[in-house]
Amino acid sequence: MEKSEPTDSSWEYTTLRPPRGDTKKEAEDPTDEMNELAAKGWRLIETIDYTGGGTKFLVFERPASSAADRSQNKRQS
Repeated sequence: MEKSEPTDSSWEYTTLRPPRGDTKKEAEDPTDEMNELAAKGWRLIETIDYTGGGTKFLVFERPASSAADRSQNKRQS
């Protein structure tokens, strides 16, 4: 199978593990981290939960950009 170039409908993904407090049982508020991701074009699309309850990961997506765009964004971050 031949590898195709990204199209306008290509997406990239990242995850955020909600920060844990001292007890390691309850998540602290991840608002600051989520706002940082949102400022970079990421949007929350899903949560992955532990079997017994609680959020393990927050899943974000944004449109995939070209290699040149990603390189420029890294320099600005």
